[in-house]
Amino acid sequence: MQKKYLYFMAAAHLCCDISSGALPAILPFFVTYYGLDYTAVAGLMFASSFLSSFIQPLFGYLADRYSCHWFMGFGVLLTGLSLAATGFMTDYWAIFAAVTLMGIGGSIFHPEAARLVNRISGHRRGEGMSIFSVGGNGGFGLGPLLAVALLTSLGVQGTAFFGIVGVCMGAALFYLVPKIARQAERHLEDAAAGTGEPAVHADRQAQNDWPAFLRLTLVIITRSVIFCGISSFLPLYCIHELHASTALGSSTLSVLSLAGIAATLIGGRLADRWGYVKVLKYGCVFLVPLLILVVNAPNVWFIYALLLPMSLAMQGPYAAFVVLGQSYLARSVGFASGVTLGLSFSVGGIVVPSLGLYADAHGIAAVMTLIAVVAVVCAAGTFFLSEPKKDK
Repeated sequence: MQKKYLYFMAAAHLCCDISSGALPAILPFFVTYYGLDYTAVAGLMFASSFLSSFIQPLFGYLADRYSCHWFMGFGVLLTGLSLAATGFMTDYWAIFAAVTLMGIGGSIFHPEAARLVNRISGHRRGEGMSIFSVGGNGGFGLGPLLAVALLTSLGVQGTAFFGIVGVCMGAALFYLVPKIARQAERHLEDAAAGTGEPAVHADRQAQNDWPAFLRLTLVIITRSVIFCGISSFLPLYCIHELHASTALGSSTLSVLSLAGIAATLIGGRLADRWGYVKVLKYGCVFLVPLLILVVNAPNVWFIYALLLPMSLAMQGPYAAFVVLGQSYLARSVGFASGVTLGLSFSVGGIVVPSLGLYADAHGIAAVMTLIAVVAVVCAAGTFFLSEPKKDK
């Protein structure tokens, strides 16, 4: 495993996702400067995340078929320049189009990047994917902070900074990715040396296990509902049910996000050591009693005591999900990456409005209980997963 290349790919992931992370913090400025209403704001979020998530598998398929290494540089470039352009537009539909292109840029980058990370990680794919994933976490964490600082100081034209980031990292990717790709090919040749077959032929020997991948996708969908549900309703639960202050309730997500960086790295290493399915199973099963405790929490400080183990249970298996999907579809790694990183996770965003209606009808505590029930289903689903044949 070449860690210097993995760190570079993590930095590229950060530069790609920093734009997506910045958008929610930029939207209030659009409301102030452009007079957008809440429906228009929701439309921009839809354009950036929902649509892009559903086309990620398409770009993953193209990456598998044509090995499009240039996707990475172009994706980061498109993401940064598109967000930068929004600060110099006044027409809503022009902004909508730019935000849509920003989301498409992320969809172009992620499958090919995850495919390359899989190849250069060698036998430590869990650790390699966790390093790559932390870059994305950093982008989503750093993006809002930069956006607020830039737009407060410079106005909406402060979005130009994200264009500069996209140009610089895009250029670096165009220059360095061919070298990284050659290193990846050497990894394949080294792996094939033990079989006595050419690397290309050995790569073609891999088989796709579609039934196993479908079972994994169903587990990821339930996890998506849990993750989006907790992100949307845990702060409200703390504020309205446990009578915490707004600041204290909202800060629960910050703690989960920061702890999630360490949890992702820990989970990746454990997945390489214990097996991907085992880490998934432990994480999903461990989350069930934690959510039951959340529902029965006496006060907000009890919730805070649960946040670190919750983060480990939720974020620890992240790299294992992606690598396991890539292993099940060993001949379609890009497509698998597009599904696990995009399509499956977007389902939670679709379900959250329904959870909101349920909360309006039955209360916020009831929706937290429902999320715990979904966690039981998710944990049960992991018992139908098996380690990839070649990893046994």
